[in-house]
This record gives sequence, structure tokens and C-alpha cells, in this order.
Amino acid sequence: MAIPVEEAIAALSTFSLEVKPRPVPLPCSRFAPDLLGPRLGEALRRNAALARLLRPVEGSPLPSLLEWRCELGAGSSRARSSARVQSSTPVDWRNANDEQPDVQGLAVLLSSERYATNSPIEYSDVAAYRLSLGEDTKAINQLNSLIQEGKEMASLLYTYRSCVKALPQLPDSMKHSQADLYLETYQVLDLEMSRLREIQRWQASAASKLAADMQRFSRPERLVNGPTVTHFWSMLKLLDVLLQLDHLKNAKASIPNDFSWYKRTFTQVSTQWQDTDTMREELDDLQNSVEDILQVLIVFCVESVELDFALLFPERHTLLRVLPVLVVLATSSEKESEALYKRVKINRLLSIFKRHYLILNHMGTIRAEHDDFSIRFSSAMNQMIILKSSDGADNDWSRDIKGNMYDTVVEGFQLLSRWTGRIWEQCAWKFSRPCKEPPVSDSQQDSTTFFDYEKVVRWNYTAEERRALLELIGYIKSIGLMMQHCDTILSDMRTLSADWMANTSKADPEQRSLHQETAEMRQSTFYPRPVAPTAAQIHCLQFLICELVSGGNLRKPGGLFGNSGSGIPVEDLKQLETFFYKLSFFLHILDYTATIGTLTDLGFLWFREFYLESSRVIQFPIECSLPWMLVDNVIESQDAGLLESILIPLDLYNDSAQHALTYLKQRFLYDEIEAEVDLSFDLLVQKLNEIIFTYYKSCAASTLLDSSFTYACDDGEKYSVKPLRFDAIFKLRRVMILGRTIDLRSLITQRMNKLFRENIDFLLERFENGDLCGVVELQQLLDILELTHQSISRYLELDSYSLMLSEMQENLSLVSYSSRISSQIWNEMQMDFLPNFILCNTTQRFVRSLKGANHSSRRSNASTGKPYFYCGSHDLTMAYQGLAGLYRDFFGIPHMFAVVKLLGSRSLPGIIRALLDHVSNKVTAMVPKITALQEALPKSIGLLSFDGGIAGCQKIIHEILTWEAKSDVKIEVLHDLKEIGSALYWMSLMDIVLRQIDTTQFMQSAPWLGLVPGNDGQVKQANSDNTPFTTLLSSATNAVASSPACSNPSSFLVMSKQAEAASLLYKSNLNSGSVLEYALAFTSAALDRHYSKWSATPKTGFIDITTSKDFYRVFSGLQYSYLEDSITNPSKKQEMLGDSVAWAGCTIMYLLGQQLHFELFDFSYQFLNVAEIENTTVSLYQSADRSKSPNIFQGYEGILEAMRKARRLNNHVFSMLRARCPLEDKIACAIKPSGAPLHRMKFSNTVSAFETLPQRANS
Repeated sequence: MAIPVEEAIAALSTFSLEVKPRPVPLPCSRFAPDLLGPRLGEALRRNAALARLLRPVEGSPLPSLLEWRCELGAGSSRARSSARVQSSTPVDWRNANDEQPDVQGLAVLLSSERYATNSPIEYSDVAAYRLSLGEDTKAINQLNSLIQEGKEMASLLYTYRSCVKALPQLPDSMKHSQADLYLETYQVLDLEMSRLREIQRWQASAASKLAADMQRFSRPERLVNGPTVTHFWSMLKLLDVLLQLDHLKNAKASIPNDFSWYKRTFTQVSTQWQDTDTMREELDDLQNSVEDILQVLIVFCVESVELDFALLFPERHTLLRVLPVLVVLATSSEKESEALYKRVKINRLLSIFKRHYLILNHMGTIRAEHDDFSIRFSSAMNQMIILKSSDGADNDWSRDIKGNMYDTVVEGFQLLSRWTGRIWEQCAWKFSRPCKEPPVSDSQQDSTTFFDYEKVVRWNYTAEERRALLELIGYIKSIGLMMQHCDTILSDMRTLSADWMANTSKADPEQRSLHQETAEMRQSTFYPRPVAPTAAQIHCLQFLICELVSGGNLRKPGGLFGNSGSGIPVEDLKQLETFFYKLSFFLHILDYTATIGTLTDLGFLWFREFYLESSRVIQFPIECSLPWMLVDNVIESQDAGLLESILIPLDLYNDSAQHALTYLKQRFLYDEIEAEVDLSFDLLVQKLNEIIFTYYKSCAASTLLDSSFTYACDDGEKYSVKPLRFDAIFKLRRVMILGRTIDLRSLITQRMNKLFRENIDFLLERFENGDLCGVVELQQLLDILELTHQSISRYLELDSYSLMLSEMQENLSLVSYSSRISSQIWNEMQMDFLPNFILCNTTQRFVRSLKGANHSSRRSNASTGKPYFYCGSHDLTMAYQGLAGLYRDFFGIPHMFAVVKLLGSRSLPGIIRALLDHVSNKVTAMVPKITALQEALPKSIGLLSFDGGIAGCQKIIHEILTWEAKSDVKIEVLHDLKEIGSALYWMSLMDIVLRQIDTTQFMQSAPWLGLVPGNDGQVKQANSDNTPFTTLLSSATNAVASSPACSNPSSFLVMSKQAEAASLLYKSNLNSGSVLEYALAFTSAALDRHYSKWSATPKTGFIDITTSKDFYRVFSGLQYSYLEDSITNPSKKQEMLGDSVAWAGCTIMYLLGQQLHFELFDFSYQFLNVAEIENTTVSLYQSADRSKSPNIFQGYEGILEAMRKARRLNNHVFSMLRARCPLEDKIACAIKPSGAPLHRMKFSNTVSAFETLPQRANS
């Protein structure tokens, strides 16, 4: 049994708050009958053919469009207004103020005037054309008023949030106050219920009006003209609003929940709305002939979709939503279905909804369309500019250019509408197909519950789909911005303020006739001028074309222009058809800015009211927000082609905020958008800084990486950095977000300064938690950071790198000579390096002894820094860590270069002075220990006898060195000597490095200072008067000053004086001092205080061979004992002291004048002499009878070899000391506490002379 169509329309007006909504408003894969109300759903279930028609084909978003349109609060209608007066001079805003690039769209200002207002007269002037359209115009105005009211009510329903959730729940102890609570609740809920009652009343009146219009135009007799195309659109839009309200009523669970609470709590208030039976009885009186007008509407919808009659995508989506409903209403019986399908084939309906909705599948075509339109639009604009600048242009040529410009603008609008519609449709398609199995990370294994909104947005887009969506949004915004920039240039095409265009003039005869006219005649003469058509004129023109083509009978088969009974030639009919469909575009072209704003409005991508209600949360995490997802996708992908579009997704917030304020009119939605924008923008600036910092740091690390290392690697390409461009981002000083202007460049600069400081602090902290060998890695990382700073400073006004480094080292004071690095170096040397590292004189390196290997385990673990705090990319970080690992197990020349570079001339003297004080303290601490060892020696110590051989010598030495009771003292003295020797050798390494640096600087400055080598090997100046540098600038200054063309030579004179000052400064730095010589002089002064105890003057004036207990005797015994223990007792090898002991002992003996004594009376030297004599004697015996030659050195090979090595080392040290510090004249270099070296000074070998050396700085 067929259902009357009137009942189906009446079903749309049914608005009962007691209808139970769906708990989750997810679009279903099949067309949901409940969306259209109970009666419409029943009609759909009964009509199998229609069900097949409306069953979604693969990828069809038909049901989703309806639901998602309601989900997003519906779109704005076509903005209409009369053409505005454009009198401003064309200005190219792209070149205004500064060079800021256009990386944002149009939606940058929140304004109530973003869209043009409707015409104040609407269609009131239609009567002036006497076309008998009075009734039709009146009905159109009524429908438009209902549509506007319905959209406001739809906004109210969409943004409605439950009031019951905010109501307090009384505890049992306050049940007596329940009546008061009910009263307060009533006052709150009654206001909301009154609004809902108004919606119900409107829905009833709208359904009644729609049914009445259908009844009027479905009568057999044609008493009134109509319906016109404008009337068609009004009817379709009203039906669309009814569908949206019906869906919103069923989908919003908060409405019936609040109403049930309202009814349960206040039984005294009538909860039933007025009965709708009267309205339904009126609808039942409609005749059955309404199917005719329904078929006409269906044909109109189909032709409009197929011919792109709808210029804006909201109009197209309106047609797609109401078309299924009209088909349902028109096919309530089999007879009606056959009649409809004769006029509209079912394949035509299927082809409308059979599309692919993923943007990714269309990106190739979209890119081609974008490039082609950009070129053609720019070409058309150039022609318009040429036309405006030319005088007396040909009218035909002018008409062709303006016609081409008009067609190009229409094509641009169609392109924007099609692209924005694709985004709508893809999102609707995604909403109807949520992600079934979201990916679960390790951190989410315990909680794998996801919101429904996450399934349709966050996890429903692949990386490629996000990139395609972002690219399309960028195309939409860029094309819209390009067209908006040309708005002032296009003003000539729609001006109302002048009788003639600026580039046209009247013909000469007409000009002459004007001169002959009198003033009175000129005042009363009016000339034709171009005036834009009004909405009423377009309405009448479309009506006249329909009357001309169809004779007013729209029920003829074949559609409006498809029937051939009008008698109009085919060519004329095609022109009429083209003009008919272009008429509807005129109003959009006139309202140029508002149309662009509508077509580029993508704010719907943010709204999620249904899912907030179904998920019962206040708001979703920012990771679920589609605008932020697009921003994050750009950040994570680091695609060079997308980085400049990183701000494009922020325009979505502008669009959504504009929609919330001007259309939905809800401040709380704007507040939520604003809160998310604050968070997302902070995250954007933070991540953008990290990207920029990481990129430039990777570039710096790649530049400083040893090229031989990359050549040796098979995959050296991975250490190169893919180029990225941030120029456009660095120029953004005016980023418009929610009506506010933000200086993005300033924010990036501030955060970049903070990043540099954090990076420096991290590197210093990392160094402070390691040993001294990590100084090379610190210097490498700081060099990379400095080069990074230089690269970024070319674009941003960063703080000085030296200032930031001094700030983080706590070394900003002008009188402070210490820093975190110098303090850490000295602490490491005092606590770890000097006690635990041993010297290898052959390799010039210090290595950690086995005894001190466990010292590193007592250090605190450094915090793990962010990846970009190292070398940027992971591959570069691993490469530099591998290179730094080569220097991690020793300390040598490379480390000293790093120490000198890091400390500089400001902090280096402090380290030197601290080391010398440490040496002095160790010497003082050794005095009682040396005295104890001296007292343990026998009173008489003679030379070793050659008679007993090496065995006898060893026995004699053991009898002399009776230090078993003093073993602890002996070990302490050896360790003290080791630290003294390590400190002296450490400063000798520093002296080598400083001399190399000074030599390099000298080679660079010597040619400019006129320095040449002399015959004696000394440096002399070739010209004693002036240096080549000053001579060159002086001659240039004289030449310029004597030239009459130069009126002000003062700048050249200043330059000449500055050259003279620079020459003096460089000359004063040539005579640099020697750190080692200064250290030896200081040590000699410290030893002279204990000279009487360690070097007693012989009473007889001759060398006392037997009774001497000078220092050389003690060191000789210590050396022999140490060498013997290292050979005979392998268990003590872990206590090896290295070559530092020899350096300390030889230095002390040399400075005390005991070198010759040591070389004569050293036990090891005498032992070797005895061994050599014995070896010579045995060699003679072996030559006589080789078969009987015994191995006399059996068991002594190890100790003899150790003694030979010790003697070679001692000879090397003595020769170095004689070269650098001759005993007859101790030459040293005095160094001020400030670090400035003095010239070479000679000190005589007296104690008082060394009292003039600089003491510890009081800093």
C-alpha cells in the first residue's frame, strides 16, 4: 500500500523530544531510513526499487553528506548583495610594508562583515517589471525567511549541550532542600525548553508552507506564474533545512535527556507540546497531483548537478541531500515510480553518486588544474592591467579581455568549489567508514580504548592522505588569495560610481557636440553607464527564458532545454541555455569577496560536537584535531615542499572561529577553538624551532666532518643533509590568527636563543660528568654549535654566541678569570687526572692506570639530552661519537689543543697558576717524607764494587736501601713525584700547542708587519719606519686626500691611524712567553726554599762520595726499588707510575744542580756499568771457548733492560731541561694573572730573583 506523500512531508515536521536518539551518530554504510523520520523510512523500506537506487555504490557518501552536513552545523547560504561601489586605487598588497610571503589564506581576520549582507529590498522591485510574479515573489520571500530562521535553529540544536550534567546532586543529608533544587533547575531548563518549543513551531510552519507551495503549483489550472528557478531553489533549501533539523533531533542525545529530566522533575509543568493533528489534517487535504511538482524538482536537481548549475559547493550538496528525499516522496507507489523513471533514468541517478571520494586518487588532476589555472589567471590579469593603463583602447578588444576575465573568474570559482567539495566529501566518506583497528603503541598496551572521533579522524588518515589533504588545502588558500589580491583590479568590471571607465573615452564627434551644449542642457543630460544586474532582474530574466523555451510548462519530458517543441533554432537554444545557467553566477561574481570567503572556508574540519556528546568528554586531545594533525604531519615528514605551507592548517582555526561567532553564534565554541589555537601554536613554534635548529646543526656537523672519514665510508651519502628552505618562515612578522597579529619571527628568535643556551648548558653538564679526555668531544660539539649559530644568524637576530657561552659558563664578570670549563678541568686534574693517569713519554700521551680505572664508576650519570643537542641527525651523531671515541682513552696533543681553545687567554693563566701551586704544595709535602727516607739510609754509602759482579752489586744495594719499614712513605713519595712530573709534562704539552698557535699567527701577520729572518736566525724588521700594512693605507689615504673629487677624506685618515694602532698591537704579541720555562722557573723557586735540606754543601768543598744524603741519593734508591719491583713482582704492575716519576725526579735534580752527581752515583747507572764490564770480560772468555761460556745475565735481563730504558728517559729529560732552562741563566717568561705575557726576562740563579714571579691571582 502506498503512503500518501502528504504524510511523508508531515513526517518531517514531527519533532518529539521523546524520540530516542542513536547513541553514536556514526554515518552508516547503507542509507539509514531513520534519518528521514519514521514515515519516510517506512516508505523507503516498502519501495524496493528506490532502496536499490539509494543503496550506496562503492565509495558513495550520500548518507554521510546528510549527517555530516548536520554534524558541521550546515554551511552558509549564497551571499547576495547589490554591487558595491569600488572607488579605491588598485594596490598590490603583496608588496606592501615588507617582503613577508603569502603563506596564509584569506581567513585571517575575524569580522562580522566577512560575508556580504543580503539585499535590503530582496525581490520587492519585481513588480516594476509587470510580469505577474507577485505571488511567486511573496512566496519566495516567505521561504527565504523560513530558511534563515531554520538555519539559526539548526545552529542552536547543533551546539546544544546538556544542562543536566551541570546540575548538582544532593546528598541524603540535604533531601529537605530538594524542592528548592527543583525550583532552581526549572528556571534553568525552562529557558532551553522554550527554545526547543520554538524550533517545533517553526518546523510545523515550514512543513505547512512547503506543502502549500507544492499544492499551489500542482493544480491543473495555472492561475499564477511560476514556479521560477529562484522558487525551486528556495523550496529545495527549505527541504534541506527540514532534513537537517530532523537528523539533529535524532542524533543529539542531550536534548531528550534534558527534556526527560525536565518532565520528571516538574510534573506540574506541561511537557507536551501543542498537538500537530490540525497541521496534519491540512496536509491530508492536499491533492495527489503533487507528484508532478516533485518530478519537476527532481529533474531540476539532476540537471543542475549534471550541468554544474550550482556554482558554490553548499548549493551542490543541498541538491545531493534533497534528491533522495524527493525521489522517496515521488515514488510512494509503483505507478509513480514508473512515471518518474520515464523522465529520469535510474542510471542518471546512480551516476550522480558513483564517485571516488579519496582526494589522493585525484591529486594528479588537481595539480594540473592548479598549475593551468594559475598561469591563465595571471595572463588574464596582465591583460587587464594593460587595458587599464592604455588610453583609447578598442571597444572590441576591451570587451574580449573583460569577457575572458569574467570566464576565468567563473572557472576559478568552479575550481575552488569543486576542490572544497572534495574535502567535504572525503571527510564525510571517512566519517562513514571509521578505522576498525587503530594502531596500538607500546605505551598504550594497557589502555587500548579509543574515542569514536579518533577512529574517524586520528587513525583514519594515512600519511599520504594527510599530505594530499594539506596540499589541496594549500591550493585552495593560494588560489583564493591570488584571486582576492586582484579584487581591486577587477573593480572596473562591476563599478557603479562612474559614467565612463578610466580607460575609455567618447568619440570625437560626441566630444564636439558636448562643447556646443549649454550648461543647463548638460545638467539635464544622462548618458548610459554599465550597471550590475540586481537579484530581481536576474530572477525575472530566468523566468522569461523559461517562459520562452517551455511556455511555462516545466512538466514536458526532456527537461527545460531538452524538448524541441518551442520552435527555437538549435543554435539560439544553446545560447539561451548558456546564458540561463550563467545568470545564476552573476550575483556571486558581484559579491566577489564574499564568494571567495565561502569557497575557501574550511572551518568544518574542526567541529566535533556529536562525538563530544557520544564520548562524554569535555574536549578531545589535540592529537585528534585534524588541523593540528596536518601541522604535525608537515613537521614529522620534513618535506621541503610542504614546510612553507606549515601555517596553512592554522587557517582552519580562523575559519572555524569565524563560523562559531558569525553563524553558530556561540561564544563557548570560540573559546574552545581559542584554547586549542593557543596550545597548537605553542607546539608549532616549539617544533618549528627544533626542526630549524636540527637542520642547521646537521648542516654544520656535515660541514665540519672530516672528509677523509666520509670518503672511507661505503655509505658516506648518509652524512649529507637534504636541503630545506626556511626563508619564507623567517620573514613572517605578521601571522594572523583569530584576529590577532603575531610576530612569528620574533618568537622563533626568542626560542632559538633559549635553545642555544640549553644546548650549551647540556654540553657543559655532559663534560662535567665525564673525565678530562672528553674535552675533545666538548670542543667538537661546541664548534658545531658555533657554526650553527653563524648559519642561523644570517636570517635571525640571535644573541652573540660568545655572550651566550660566557653566560652559561658563569663568566660574565670583567674581573672573573674562572669558568665552568676551567673549574671542571682543574677539578678533574686534581681529583682524577694527576692521581690516576700515567705518562707515556714515547707517545706523548697520558693513559688511565689500572689502579684508577674504577674512578669513572663513581661519577654521576649525565642526563640524556635531546637528539638535536648532539649533531642533529642520528647518523652524524653516531659518526662524531665514533670519532670522539678515538680520543676517549688517553690525553695528548689533540686534547691540549681543545683545552687551549676552550679556555682561551682569559682562563688559561688560572689553570697554569693552579698547577704550579699544586707542584709547590707537593714539593712542600714531600720534605718530611724525603727526610724520613734520608734518615733510613746508612751513614756511609760507597761506590759499587766491580769484583762481585752484578749479583754482588745487587746485594750491596739491598744492604744500603733498608726501607722496608718506610714502604708507605716510599710509595707516597713516588706518587707525589708522579703528580709533579705529570703537571710539568702537562704544561710542556701546553707549551707545544701554544708555540704552534703562535707560529701560525706569526706566519699570518709577518708579511703585513714587514718581518723577515736575519742572518743569525732571529727575526728582524725590513723597514724600521713603517710596516707594509701602514705604508699601503697611508699612501692610499694621501692619494685620496689629494684628489679634488674627494670632498671629505676624514674616513681615510681614521683608517690610516687605525692601521698604525693595529701594527703596534700585533708587534706587541710577537714576543710570546713559554709556559714550560715559566713552570721550571717557578718550580726552581719552590725548590730553593728547601735547598738546604735536599742539597747540602760539602764541608770540604769536594764531592762527598760516602756520606752524601742529597735528593739524588733518595731518588736513585727510589728509582732502583721501583724498577726492581716492577720486574720481580708482577702483581705490582697495576701500580705502575709511568714516566712522570722520571720527569719529576730529573727536573728536581737538575734545578738543584745534582744532575752530574746523579749520573755518577746512581745505583742503576753503576749497576749497568758493572754489567757492561762484566759483559766485556765474559765476551773475551766466550771468544776463546764458546762451548763453555755460561749465561752470566740469566735472571737479570728484565731489570737490565728496565734500567737502560730509565737511563735513556733520564738523558732525554736532562737534555730538554738544559735546552729550555740553562743553569747559568734561568730564562723564563713572566705571565700576568690576566693572561697577558711579558717579554723574555733573565733571572740570575738566586733565590731572591724568583720572588719577583707573579703570585696567585686574587680573582
